[in-house]
Amino acid sequence: MAQTESPRTDSTTPAESGLVGNYRWVVCALLFFATTINYIDRQILSLLKEILDKEIGWTNAEFGWVNSSFQLAYGIGLLGFGWFVDRFGTKIGYAASIAAWSVAAAAHAFVGNALGFIAARAALGLGESGNFPSAIKAVALWFPKRERAFATSIFNAGTNAGALIAPAIIPWMAFKFGWQSTFIAAGVLGFLWLFFWFPFYNVPEKCRFLKQPEFELIHSDKDDEKGQEKISWLSLLGYRQTWSFIIAKFLTDPVWWFFLIWLPDYFNKTRGLEIKKSWIHIVTIYGIVTVLSIFGGWVTGYLTKQGWTVTRARKTGMFIFALCALPILFVTQVGDWTAVLLIGLAGSAHQAWSANLFTTVSDMFPKRAVASVVGIGGMAGSAGGFIFPILTGMMLDHFTELNKVTTGYAILFGICACMYLIAFGLSHLCAPRYEQIEIKTKLA
Repeated sequence: MAQTESPRTDSTTPAESGLVGNYRWVVCALLFFATTINYIDRQILSLLKEILDKEIGWTNAEFGWVNSSFQLAYGIGLLGFGWFVDRFGTKIGYAASIAAWSVAAAAHAFVGNALGFIAARAALGLGESGNFPSAIKAVALWFPKRERAFATSIFNAGTNAGALIAPAIIPWMAFKFGWQSTFIAAGVLGFLWLFFWFPFYNVPEKCRFLKQPEFELIHSDKDDEKGQEKISWLSLLGYRQTWSFIIAKFLTDPVWWFFLIWLPDYFNKTRGLEIKKSWIHIVTIYGIVTVLSIFGGWVTGYLTKQGWTVTRARKTGMFIFALCALPILFVTQVGDWTAVLLIGLAGSAHQAWSANLFTTVSDMFPKRAVASVVGIGGMAGSAGGFIFPILTGMMLDHFTELNKVTTGYAILFGICACMYLIAFGLSHLCAPRYEQIEIKTKLA
């Protein structure tokens, strides 16, 4: 059955309940840990590339295809999970997603060639595609507008935490217990999370841990509680605001995937740092990203509390984040640790950009459409993520043959540096203001 949001009947008054309460942040913590596990799973393969290059003997182009299979399945899955979460609710949707991706993660341990990894990676992509539609909708359900960017930046910091934890642990596990052990451990982590999800999460209307004052705070916006009609994907494509999100995701998601997939190889091939040495550089990068990206999500919420409109605060922040990505143009021309700082700044800018970009969906669309719009935009981001690793692999193979692999990486970092300003401009043309729109098309 579809998850319904019946009116809460708690008769306790704010005066009787005392403080407003902070249970919504417990929910945010659950989203954070799920996203952390999600990104540990995603990064394992890139960290093992050095080992698997020797065992499997694949080319950069083949490695690109393995990663692109994830993106293709992820994009298809986003559409399906966007609908599934809107239809059956965040509790069931998130549980189904993490159970599926945990099985797929463990399955990597039982394959031994490029074709097997393509299949396992595709299964992982299908499962993991439920993470962001579920999490973004949970934030829309559990937080008032003025807190959503900050809440999104906190759970989205799980992407950084996962990317931070993985290089610190995965190489050690692979060399001590075998590379297969890393995938099995990742699968186990997902199932452990489910033991906390089921007892501690529900929609606010049904959560027994939530006090009435906090419930009233969560619903203080009065933005989109007028109906529960389901909305078709095709009807959503008729709104310029949807295309604002689609375009921005298509152009900028591949940059983050480039970092996740190719950074270990970049340090190895251009700077002679094998994973036993470069892990500290990668951990430092994602440590920088974790701290700065949370600030990026907080600052736009702070500006709205100071009286800025949502549009002015979001767009100012996102433009600044776009500018912060530009210095990676010079990353191949500087020393190891300066490169770490430049990549860390660019990664932070991406995550701050991403947190605010996700929040623009709940700024502009009613809650019943949020997961579907996120799913559509996520599919666009996956389309870009599907294309870019293939082109990256082909380009690196070409420049490797010319003994100019650093030049290949310089071109790739240059592309990444410019994408945010291009995305900002095109997205602004589609949505000059982030204001709640009225959805007219309904699905019977």
